[in-house]
Amino acid sequence: MQPQKTLLAVAMGIAMSQVSVAQADIVETLKEGDVIADFRLRYETNDTEGGADAATALTVRSRLGYETPSMGGVKVLAELEDVRAVVDEYAPEDTDYDTVADPANTEINRAQLSYAKDNFAAVIGRQRIILDNARFIGNVGWRQNEQTYDAALFNYKKDAVSVSYAYIDQVNNIAFKSVDVSAHALNAAYTGLAAGKIVGYAYLIDYDDIDRTTNTYGAYFDGKQPVNDLTINYRAEIATQSNETNGTDSDAMYYALEAGVTVSGVSFGIGNETLGSDSGNYGFDTPLATKHAFNGWADKFLATTPAVGLSDTYAKVGGAVSGVKLLAVYHSYEADEGSADLGSEVNLLAAKAIDKNFSLGVKYAAYSKGDAGADTDKLWVWGEAKF
Repeated sequence: MQPQKTLLAVAMGIAMSQVSVAQADIVETLKEGDVIADFRLRYETNDTEGGADAATALTVRSRLGYETPSMGGVKVLAELEDVRAVVDEYAPEDTDYDTVADPANTEINRAQLSYAKDNFAAVIGRQRIILDNARFIGNVGWRQNEQTYDAALFNYKKDAVSVSYAYIDQVNNIAFKSVDVSAHALNAAYTGLAAGKIVGYAYLIDYDDIDRTTNTYGAYFDGKQPVNDLTINYRAEIATQSNETNGTDSDAMYYALEAGVTVSGVSFGIGNETLGSDSGNYGFDTPLATKHAFNGWADKFLATTPAVGLSDTYAKVGGAVSGVKLLAVYHSYEADEGSADLGSEVNLLAAKAIDKNFSLGVKYAAYSKGDAGADTDKLWVWGEAKF
């Protein structure tokens, strides 16, 4: 064999061995990543007085995905989400029945690139975004298909100061529909106060396909203090919103006050949340929120805030017995503009985490109409497994 060929063969052998080692290293590195497996089976009913027949839904939500381990602070995540209807006696699957907002479909739920180092973190791509209590920006995690965002999210935290900014290009909502937006979300928090934290925010949403722009600016103070054997909780929030739709300008205010006490593991709370009205023509709106968590689980004010606004006065009590979380909430609804009675509602919940992977729950909502509307009863029973 000629010397040149011998050297070439040796070089190729060394190169191939290095490739094999690199491939082995990559495989071993990927083994350290996280497999995402999340399954939820849920039975849900909706019996709304008048109109369509009472709905019954049995649906299965499956999420399967994978996130790589950190490689110099960089991670890649991909996740598929599928919703199947075992019993489909509900709209939108069958319009003869009342609505259960869990259509059957499959989508890419998340596909993101993230980076985290020291005080800075960023996520780019299709992702889950939850800011504060999700009243303005949330993932609607209660529904089988969660709401995600095609966005760039940046977070910075140092000592008692944290700042988050997101540019959102598209909202992927719970109906498996995409909404094109140009939205900016800025949220800044300071936790250095002994009495609690203070947060300021600005959420600016411009809809690409319709003539609508909504700009919301607000702040809240949230905290708790131990007093002997009690813990006192409190929260106060205020926001202002300007909305322009088809050339019509509207302005509305938002107020939220809550106070509570926890004693011997039992929590009591009272509060009021008011989504104000602009002269009875427009109600303060939170289009990207996890709305199911607010204003009653019957979702009577889910699609949009009434033009006369909404004043939700509520009382709640919660605790745990033998590891079972228990919660009861009573809501009384009134118009912010005028004196219309918008009804009342009772919410009941019992849920238990069996272990770190399995949980069960049952939830009930009973809405009684006011001057208008329709009495509504809803029931949920579910089991969830996460690995």
